[in-house]
Amino acid sequence: MHLEEVDSLSEQIAKHISEQIISGELVEGERIQELRIAKELDVSRGSVREALLLLERTHLIEIYPRRGAIVSEMSPQQVRALFDTSSLFLGQIVQRMSETWRNHEAESLQKLLQQLNEHVKNSNTEKFYDSIFQYLAEQQDMVGNPYLMKFYKELLPSLRRSYFLTLNTSRRELQEALELIKLVIDAILIRKSQQATLFMEDFCRHLRNLVLESLTRMKQIELAWARRSRR
Repeated sequence: MHLEEVDSLSEQIAKHISEQIISGELVEGERIQELRIAKELDVSRGSVREALLLLERTHLIEIYPRRGAIVSEMSPQQVRALFDTSSLFLGQIVQRMSETWRNHEAESLQKLLQQLNEHVKNSNTEKFYDSIFQYLAEQQDMVGNPYLMKFYKELLPSLRRSYFLTLNTSRRELQEALELIKLVIDAILIRKSQQATLFMEDFCRHLRNLVLESLTRMKQIELAWARRSRR
């Protein structure tokens, strides 16, 4: 596989590895084999090392002396910490959007809502959440705070990894998430910044709880398989 020159080479490699972690192809505690990645992508080990340094900022991996890069753990405590932090950032983002939007930005919010309705109709959980979090990441002009946006974007891969666990949740849960994000968008459009922040906190809490439930089920299945294999 040869990588195209769109982002820098190291950024493309980092994205490739992050997708493997998000999808569960690389699991928590697993060591990332630089040589395998280099051969797989036909790149140098030096480029892979640069990519791992970029990836460390997203909290998907941890780099240890003499041990190399290890896929970060996903525990209930870390999920709670991730959503506590994300909720703070997202609350600030929607607050600023409420205060600064212009006509064309209001139209883009309405388009987002139409897309989200379609994703719910098609039961496409991944696209539903991707659309929301990616849309918010692209609102630098409305938010006007480059530091806030930088920190939020660094959390995005970990957020994607967490809600990837919820892909098998029910249509009802997805519909509930849609109703919550509608409240956020409505509050933005009537410039009720405090309401937008509170509704975004509700949305993040709802998703966090879904992730925690999915994580518990996943750990129970892993434990059951481990017990069976010891028999």
